[in-house]
Amino acid sequence: MDNTSARMDLGNKIKELRNKKGLTQEELADRCELSKGFISQLENDLTSPSIATLVDILQCLGTSLKDFFNDAGDEQIVFSKDDFFEKVDAELHNKVEWIIPNAQKNKMEPIRVTLEKDGSTYPDLPHEGEEFGYVLSGSITIIVGNRSIKAAKGDAFYFTPDSEHYIKARGKSGAVFLWISTPPNF
Repeated sequence: MDNTSARMDLGNKIKELRNKKGLTQEELADRCELSKGFISQLENDLTSPSIATLVDILQCLGTSLKDFFNDAGDEQIVFSKDDFFEKVDAELHNKVEWIIPNAQKNKMEPIRVTLEKDGSTYPDLPHEGEEFGYVLSGSITIIVGNRSIKAAKGDAFYFTPDSEHYIKARGKSGAVFLWISTPPNF
């Protein structure tokens, strides 16, 4: 990519941000203590701002350099088996797969749990948030405090983790289920 196309993107992105904020070129210029002519030239790629001026313009538009240049269009949306992080616990007879890498930074954290016969998840202490799951195969028992709740293939579960909780396999075939925690907790 040459400098001309990079500048064109800059001008268009600033114009898009200004329009999203419902500002005229004159209003943006006033907020940034710049001339309307400069904003117009910038949006039409007839001039380039200094870094300091760009930082000021972006602050007036409610964003930062980092967010402005972080193109959300490049964010990965689909994850395959090669992206998963896997941990096997031989003692508890389970396999946990983090199916969305680095989900700890997100508002929710989905994992896929495979329980062998007599397998279980590690008991988790009470915490803030919510727990949701969907049984893909087999059947499980969800233990929340003193309660034991059964769920089979095709069932969903949801609870507030306000007491110690874990999940164990029922039957001889084990089980596979999706488990989503918010905030991230796994």
